Amino acid sequence: MENRILGLHHITAIAGDAKRNFDFYSKILGLRFIKKTVNFDDPGTYHFYFGDEIGSAGTILTFFPWGEGIPQGRRGSGMATEIGYSVPKGSLEKWVERFDKYNVIYNKPAERFGERFLTFLDPDGLKLELIESETPDNRKPWETDEVKADIATRGFHNVTLTLNNIAGTATVLTEVFGYKLISQDVNRYRFATDAVENAAIVDIVELKDEKRGHVANGTVHHVAFRVKDDETLMKMREKVVVAGLNITPQIDRNYFHSLYFREPGGVLFEIATDNPGFMVDESLEDLGKGLKLPEQYESRRSELEAYLAPIN
Repeated sequence: MENRILGLHHITAIAGDAKRNFDFYSKILGLRFIKKTVNFDDPGTYHFYFGDEIGSAGTILTFFPWGEGIPQGRRGSGMATEIGYSVPKGSLEKWVERFDKYNVIYNKPAERFGERFLTFLDPDGLKLELIESETPDNRKPWETDEVKADIATRGFHNVTLTLNNIAGTATVLTEVFGYKLISQDVNRYRFATDAVENAAIVDIVELKDEKRGHVANGTVHHVAFRVKDDETLMKMREKVVVAGLNITPQIDRNYFHSLYFREPGGVLFEIATDNPGFMVDESLEDLGKGLKLPEQYESRRSELEAYLAPIN
């Protein structure tokens, strides 16, 4: 793999009730629950990770469940507003049946850039899409008793950003991250990288008069892009600095190492490494079963376990 951005790494969003979030993504959507830990900056809040069998980059959706009754967020300018998952062709009708069964809010299947997609909302109002990708997607899906390989998600297809002006963000994507503008449909611009086959697309919707979004319940907190290792991470940091943007020092997130910066349109971007992965503190078979705490909070385990609501 090359010394550049390798598509999407993970996407992190805000949820309300922890058990409701866990049930929706692990049971209704059929993702694997791969890690139960805490927000490293706020250990009284869970941090959930969902993905494929091993938590491959490009499949990882994470949540901070802030708790029931938190303020509702609002999708708008300066944020990621849609999360797109790749699913097999011909599967959308089965997903419609499943969403009807579980009272999931959705729109009828439609088409964009030659691909059929199904838009739906999670219980907190987060907007997601299932997309029958035109690009072959041979990633191995996680299967459950109800969600089998013929319909299961393969990982991310794309993420959509909503911005008042596309220019500054487009420059970061193309000149810093190595993406190219590959298509346009009215005010939706599609950028992609050829560094990877999947989880390679960023769409930008330009709405000049759209109000700024508000990050709270049911909205995306940040979008993380993937690099292979720490050496590449720090090379990317240099490129961001040269572009005139403020970026954090490297931060250890236990399962990957990260940098954070806010791109010109206002979206919080992260750059995250493949290493060391989710099996540094659990075996493959046991992923997601125990509450895993970073070293600095291990002495508070009893307190945190008593405070955090049980989910399963």
